[in-house]
Amino acid sequence: MRLHPLLAAVGLFLSAFPLFYLSNTVAALHSPLVIAVLGIIILSPLFVLIYLPSRSYEDPLLYVFMVLCFIAGTDAVIALEKDGYTSSFADFYIREGEPYLGTAHGIMISYWHAAVNFAMYLFMIAAIVQRKSYRNVGLYWTGSFTMALVVFLLGNVIGKYSSEIKPAFLLNLPYLIIPIWAAKRLFDQPRTCPLPTADQVAEEQNKNLLQRPMDLGLIGFLLLAVVYTLFRGLVVLDCPANSCFDYIYLQEPYLRDLVAYPKIQMLVYLFYVLPYFCICIYGLLVPGCTWMGDWALVFAGAIGQAQFSHVAASIHHRTPFPYRIPERDWWFVVLCNVAYAVGPQLLAYRCLYRPAFFCSPVSQSKDKKNQ
Repeated sequence: MRLHPLLAAVGLFLSAFPLFYLSNTVAALHSPLVIAVLGIIILSPLFVLIYLPSRSYEDPLLYVFMVLCFIAGTDAVIALEKDGYTSSFADFYIREGEPYLGTAHGIMISYWHAAVNFAMYLFMIAAIVQRKSYRNVGLYWTGSFTMALVVFLLGNVIGKYSSEIKPAFLLNLPYLIIPIWAAKRLFDQPRTCPLPTADQVAEEQNKNLLQRPMDLGLIGFLLLAVVYTLFRGLVVLDCPANSCFDYIYLQEPYLRDLVAYPKIQMLVYLFYVLPYFCICIYGLLVPGCTWMGDWALVFAGAIGQAQFSHVAASIHHRTPFPYRIPERDWWFVVLCNVAYAVGPQLLAYRCLYRPAFFCSPVSQSKDKKNQ
């Protein structure tokens, strides 16, 4: 009798707790090199054990998601340990393997992976088993996973923990391949959104902007987001303007934190998210931009993860007090950051459930030919 993949995924998630506890009690394992080797020894056979008995499922991403469920369990162990909810589970790994996981940012990305990403893994595993599409959730996860990994790795290399990088850091590098490979497979899958008729497409695309109030509101958000992104990018680049100086010292001092994660995050926003916002404004003005829905999901996942980690870390007790959001401007800064996270989610929702404006106008002529 074969174990159902969902039960196996939950079991892999939970298995991280006894495995970490056992490893924490074995003194011989408390060495950076031994920890890195142990990680390879555990993950390699784990993938083989999952893959070989279950080859009846054609989608190879199923086996990747199963292994990532175990990684999500390790992140849960680390986050709960550093926040004081458990003890004697991950001290050895954080101390001798990846000390930067004990930062506020490291804890927050661990929570996100252990909760949000794990929930998406379960959903996608269930969809694969039932032969259903998981394309939309997969694209959202791709953005979330990629953003977390890029900011985390770059912050480790250039931040204050750069001198404490140990062999276990190399275990993170193979994960860079996963979202690229997964994204290629997901983009190749057929879209699952309900296709509007040619008449619906023509009707929607003939409306002007004032007749599309949701699009008008989204463009307003995107314009403000462009300004906010550019401003914070200039702030972390040490712009000498008084407004930039006041913001980084009086309103969001977390951007100065020596761990460098917030600085990297703002630069990623500046060089990648800002151009995306500008292109989205074009996509909401000009009909027929068929790419809007897919990329809206990817960036919604990326920005949602990034803003959760950024905001939560900036108010977390492990962030030094001088870098936390000042009480006087707490609500203003938090609400600005929350709005920055919510806007892309609304844009993805609009593209996903009302796609007529973004459909190719060619569909109308094809429909007439069929008639």
